[in-house]
Amino acid sequence: MKVLIVDDEQSLIKSLKYSFEQDNYEVDSTADSDEAIEKITLNDYDIVILDLVLPNGDGLEVCQRIREVSNVPLIILTANDEDMNKILGLEYGADDYVTKPFNILELKARIKAILRRTRGMQKNNEQVLVVDDFVINALGRKVSLRNQEINLTAKEFDLLLLLITNPGKVFSREELLEIIWGYEYFGDLRTVDVHIRRLREKIEDKNKTYEYILTKWGVGYYFRSKN
Repeated sequence: MKVLIVDDEQSLIKSLKYSFEQDNYEVDSTADSDEAIEKITLNDYDIVILDLVLPNGDGLEVCQRIREVSNVPLIILTANDEDMNKILGLEYGADDYVTKPFNILELKARIKAILRRTRGMQKNNEQVLVVDDFVINALGRKVSLRNQEINLTAKEFDLLLLLITNPGKVFSREELLEIIWGYEYFGDLRTVDVHIRRLREKIEDKNKTYEYILTKWGVGYYFRSKN
């Protein structure tokens, strides 16, 4: 397990580093946004923890830059009064968020849930799945649509894989939170809506009505197969 912490609060880094190392995590850290991008480009991290307030860069911008170079699972750290930033963080590609101050056990639970979900899908699904216009490499966690590779975050991939392997089945937002996020979620249901919207932006034709991921009004979301 290799973790990158992007934060300038040395006391927090020290505390997280000590706690993670007790679980045999390898911990790397930086407070510099440019260095964070360089580290992510050069290293294979299992998860990144990113504070939205950095000394030389906007955390939301860093989040967006990370998504340009990597699909590594990403958790953002926010302050109590940054509710809009939580939503924006998800819009920019974060998989989850934790509000400061937080309990380290909660953070660990969220990390384990993300990694369990990611690795579970790799282990329990066929390596290559072909559905309609999609080709999904479950082990490599890659998706192509009409022979064009689609760059998805960890949670977007998990959502698509869940929906596409259960065509026609309607999942409520509560069910998606429980299945995809894998723990007792302390956020709100907008998290699911944000990820569904981002996923649709990447796979749906903007000039047409939704073709793949549809909404069952008052119930939830489902994947409509052509077959």
